[in-house]
Amino acid sequence: MSDKSEIPPSGVGVIDKAMTIMGALESGPADLTTLVAATGIPRPTLHRLAAALIHHRLLTKDERSRYVLGHRIGELAAAMGGDDPLAVVAPDTLRWLAEMTGESTQVYRRQGDLRLCVATAERPVGFRDTIPIGSRFSMKAGSAAQVFLAWEDQDEMVSGLDGAVFSASTLAQVRRQGWAQTVAEREDGVGSVSAPIRAANGKVVAAVSMSGPVDRITRHPGKLHATSVVAAAHRISDLYQNYSA
Repeated sequence: MSDKSEIPPSGVGVIDKAMTIMGALESGPADLTTLVAATGIPRPTLHRLAAALIHHRLLTKDERSRYVLGHRIGELAAAMGGDDPLAVVAPDTLRWLAEMTGESTQVYRRQGDLRLCVATAERPVGFRDTIPIGSRFSMKAGSAAQVFLAWEDQDEMVSGLDGAVFSASTLAQVRRQGWAQTVAEREDGVGSVSAPIRAANGKVVAAVSMSGPVDRITRHPGKLHATSVVAAAHRISDLYQNYSA
């Protein structure tokens, strides 16, 4: 994923520990006990530093009270002036999708064996399934991963299925219906629906997703939200193509 493990300590202990905590959360949410084990930082120290990071919005907590990376990180990344057109054209549509579904929404790009969140919008109210910009996830699980692989050529699909939790028949269904859904595939208790974003030549360049807890979106989230997710994918595809023309 990243080369953070190769960066030597700076000599400023509190900053080094804060970066260690955030680095441990790069792979996903974690509770306090898990973070202590992953970082080696004493529990009282970690709890105090995490509270400070939450204050500055570098961390937050999800609805299961686990620590996750905060949206301030995405805001800082955006301020760097990245040139990804999806980060420019997608936000308004993601906010519309969040309002339509009542859940958090994301756009992912593929980066080799990972997928990267390049744009996101929070659900309008209540507890949130927070996925900050810059989050990376495996291509072996999740509805967005299925979308990326479903339209790959045969060799790439076979390679991608090695170690995946979904099957070739799942990808065939995704191609037929034009969207993917998962329930507790990437993370227990969380479901999602995704659809492809396409370039002018029809190539899948990204995936738009909505995600939320199963007790809200049910075990068949596609029945509730596929129509809205596909509409958002078409809208972002049009904007992307016009922007890139």
